[in-house]
Amino acid sequence: MGNTASFSWQIISSFIAFVVGALFHFVFEMSGGWKPVAFIGAVNESTWEHLKIAFWPMFFLFLFELAINGKAPENFLLAKAAGLYFTPALIVILFYSYKMIFHTHNLAYDITIFFCAILAGNILSWKLLSVFPSSGGRGTRAMAVIFLTVIVLSFSFFTYFPPRVFLFRDPRTGGFGIIRGGR
Repeated sequence: MGNTASFSWQIISSFIAFVVGALFHFVFEMSGGWKPVAFIGAVNESTWEHLKIAFWPMFFLFLFELAINGKAPENFLLAKAAGLYFTPALIVILFYSYKMIFHTHNLAYDITIFFCAILAGNILSWKLLSVFPSSGGRGTRAMAVIFLTVIVLSFSFFTYFPPRVFLFRDPRTGGFGIIRGGR
């Protein structure tokens, strides 16, 4: 993909990830609580589960982009890994910042943050690919594979076995994950 096409794809894929992520918010409940669906769908209202529904659509679109991209630039994996880490980090920073400042919860802010973080993660990936298309090499790819493996395993494992920290706590029920206190 050329630079312009790649930027256009990042914008389009941000909208796709946003819509699919919104659907992933409800898919576990719509499945009747079928535990395999918990892999991609939010199982409660914890911050972690909202990070997960941003991550998985972006990850699936990354795999799609990798499949259709042919010979990807050397730093493609690292640029995508950076975007996949940046998005949830930005959601956490913005969400807890506005809650601390305004002492309230606002669904419109949450939805705006969700979309803007996805867009920002995709633009970061595009920018890294545009500015440093041939940086790295074998070591960069290996590091990216490690980063991607860690984040995929984290989003896979912690729904079923969440740590007992605030990020994983459902504010409605006080529970964690689906094993204890899920929907």
